[in-house]
Amino acid sequence: MNWTLEVVTVPVTDLDRAKEFYADKAGFTVDLDSEVAPGVRVIQLTPPGSRCSIAMLQGMPAAPGTKAMAPGTLQGLQLCVTDIEAARAELVARGVDVSPVRHIGATGWADGKGETWNSFMSFEDPDGNGWTVQEAPSELSQR
Repeated sequence: MNWTLEVVTVPVTDLDRAKEFYADKAGFTVDLDSEVAPGVRVIQLTPPGSRCSIAMLQGMPAAPGTKAMAPGTLQGLQLCVTDIEAARAELVARGVDVSPVRHIGATGWADGKGETWNSFMSFEDPDGNGWTVQEAPSELSQR
């Protein structure tokens, strides 16, 4: 049996502001924006080419046995691209405040690209949820 990661919940304070950021600035596709039950709104977006989406929720109680995350507390979500410099240029052109491209060097983080799998940049959504973008040597389907 496959266990596929398909949706990650991202805690936000303002669904419309977050939807605008992820769709218009980060370039995610809006898959769903619906009131699924009275007072329960779900917005689901997918990064270009990804099989995993994000969901932002309003009015939905936490599932039994889970804990609610405060907006801005989700950190370390990672996207992969095959051209980090082009991806950074696209985000900057869309108005995202994104870090420079960095790599892990002999003494820690250093500016510029590194070797294979060692080029990263980061950005945050309006609530402070943190994303990392890593350069991969090829598309996932080719690895």
